[in-house]
Amino acid sequence: MKQLCLVIFLFTSLLCLSQEKFSISGTITDTTNGETLLGATVYLKNTNFGASTNEYGFFSLTAPKGSYTLIISYVGYNTYSQEITLNGDQKLDFELQESATSLDEVIIVAEESETVSIKKPQMSVSKLNAQTIKEMPAVLGEVDVIKSIQMLPGVTNNGEGSAGFHVRGGAADQNLVLLDEAIIYNTSHLFGFFSVFNADAIKNIKLYKGDIPAKFGGRVSSVLDVRQKDGNSKKFALNGGVGLISSRLTAESPFFKDKGSFLIAGRTSYVHLFMPLIEDVKDDKISFYDLNLKTNFEINKNNKLYLSGYFGRDAFDLSGLITNNYGNATGNLRWNHVINDKLFSNLSFIYSKYDYNIVLDFIELDWDADITNYNLKYDLGYYVNNNLTLDFGVSGLIYNVNPGEVKPSTETSSINPLKLDEKRAFEGAVYASAEHQITDKLALNYGLRYSTFSRLGGQSITNYVNNQPVVYNSDLGIYERGEAESETSYSKNESIKTFGYFEPRFGVSYQLNDASSVKSSYTKSTQYLHLLSNTASVTPLDVWTPSGQYIKPQISNQYAVGYYRNFNDNAYTLELESYYKHVDNRIDYIDGSDLIGNNNIETEILNGEARAYGMELLLRKNKGDFTGWLAYTLSKSEQRALGGNAGGPGINNGDWYKTAYDRTHDISLTGSYKLNDKWRFSSNFVFQTGRPVTYPNGQYNYEGLSVATYANRNENRLPTYHRLDLSATLTPNRNPDKRWKGEWVFSIYNAYNRRNAASVGFSQNNQTGLNEATRISIFGAIPSVSYNFKF
Repeated sequence: MKQLCLVIFLFTSLLCLSQEKFSISGTITDTTNGETLLGATVYLKNTNFGASTNEYGFFSLTAPKGSYTLIISYVGYNTYSQEITLNGDQKLDFELQESATSLDEVIIVAEESETVSIKKPQMSVSKLNAQTIKEMPAVLGEVDVIKSIQMLPGVTNNGEGSAGFHVRGGAADQNLVLLDEAIIYNTSHLFGFFSVFNADAIKNIKLYKGDIPAKFGGRVSSVLDVRQKDGNSKKFALNGGVGLISSRLTAESPFFKDKGSFLIAGRTSYVHLFMPLIEDVKDDKISFYDLNLKTNFEINKNNKLYLSGYFGRDAFDLSGLITNNYGNATGNLRWNHVINDKLFSNLSFIYSKYDYNIVLDFIELDWDADITNYNLKYDLGYYVNNNLTLDFGVSGLIYNVNPGEVKPSTETSSINPLKLDEKRAFEGAVYASAEHQITDKLALNYGLRYSTFSRLGGQSITNYVNNQPVVYNSDLGIYERGEAESETSYSKNESIKTFGYFEPRFGVSYQLNDASSVKSSYTKSTQYLHLLSNTASVTPLDVWTPSGQYIKPQISNQYAVGYYRNFNDNAYTLELESYYKHVDNRIDYIDGSDLIGNNNIETEILNGEARAYGMELLLRKNKGDFTGWLAYTLSKSEQRALGGNAGGPGINNGDWYKTAYDRTHDISLTGSYKLNDKWRFSSNFVFQTGRPVTYPNGQYNYEGLSVATYANRNENRLPTYHRLDLSATLTPNRNPDKRWKGEWVFSIYNAYNRRNAASVGFSQNNQTGLNEATRISIFGAIPSVSYNFKF
């Protein structure tokens, strides 16, 4: 009997192993416009066989020979099902129908599928989709991607009127911002009033706060991956909006006899037209524009070409004293190739440039600077089976950094021309990663990235006595520039300094039950580029510089653990995460540092370290007439810089001190209520601990002059920041058969007119002779109305 059972067991095992398996692959798109859908779920009913689409809408799943019911689902779309007979490899493309018809709006969701968010090992990721559900209040009625992600836990800004954003206690330059794979160096218009992303041209957005995939590199805090729409491949479509100070228009259409499509989106402001009406600033001029372009062409079912670009620029003239213009330009030529049912590839050639010009009329100075990069990258995705997906690739990135050319703006100017050294560098990388479903409950993602960076020649490098660009003067108790002793010249083909690092990434998810799971991750990343800025927020004058002989790459190690739970069939979801991040070689600036027009930046900085840790909570209501979320972050962000080889105590006596973007408490509350088919109301409430600053703590008289003394760096804080935003959306006619669809958006930013402090200045009152502090605020209550349309 034992022998018979053994024979039956072996026979059954061999039968299972020999069972034929076949693959189903294809692309999933929107039936109304042909846009590919990222993260759509594809599975075979009553089985464990399933997959999800990648960034280009491609999927592949494998199952034994047989008959099945194929189910396809995606948030905001009707579920699709089809009976199939799997008796060979098949390539099937599908189209999904939206579950509701409305204008495209920006909506934040934690995952495309809440079930997937529980099972998948990836954590610390948020997605923003240009979908048809709801909108958030924004300044002057403009839906803003950057302000939207700041409503998520772990993400904040540096105060009103500031550009950029901060993730988990990191600096703005530690975020890699990509638009169709091209690097965006400045994400703001009008000093942070608007972002460079036109919501009408955006398809989907992912923010990686941690657990960053191995295919991304070059930054140590986060990755914001923004993808543009491909263009409507079904019919001509027109949509846009008219607001108080800006308007936008987007056109999409198929062409090449339905083999391709294109999108062109423009946006501009006309705030300068109203400046003469304002007495104090009637001579000022402020404006911006941007242009999004994208087209694609299907060579055949397995090959598709894409060409996309972005062009944006800001310009302002402040009372004839300062004239400034700056902007981004990007381009990407991409080739998607389906090699076979399991192997997908993407080859991209990417161009990106950020430049600025500033003219200081009061001193007759003209300054031009830019950073340009060229990137060639090749990525492949291999769908081994339903439980294992591999991603691997290689990239090469060339940097040309022109920190500035200073010249006189008039013939009578006394400014001496100065051309700062142009810096060149090459960054290469190779990576491989896997997403692996080990059991029904246990899933892993793991990967390894190796990056190399070479600071290239074409310039002279200053050598210092004792190899010290910064030295400590013990008599005066200050840091000073080191003494230069010689220069070494390097040709363009020489490498001044080369670095190379392995960057492992690992994540694990264990599903406790059908409604909850726990996850953990570790990410090591390296950043070779540094933003030089000793101001509180990002400005157009900030200078990027590559790592080299004196400036080391930043190296980050981040650990995170989280708990996730769904309630009442996904009506409510809870995400709870904690993290710890440590960054080596975070540069800091000596007191009195001079960064503008400095060809030897290394004489103004000390190498230090930074750390950040905290807890994030996101509680969301996903269903019903009222939806929204509560986000809370409890965190701490610190840094320190020891004297090291330069000697001395370092900054703040070598003690840890708060970074400028430390927020102990950060609470965001977002809600949307659908009253009926015509009216929808939404609101945001934000409460944050004030930004760290340094206040004077005393004064003394020296030869008749009053000289202030200051507390330790960032020892004080601005007052607490909070505000309430409200909006109401009126849709006069929701007839789905009507081609023209429009809506009115009434909103008010900072509804109760909170005068939040952008900064606090200290001076002596001319009448009383007493010292006094003055709070400087930028925005009070700002009402707006805009009209959005779609045709």
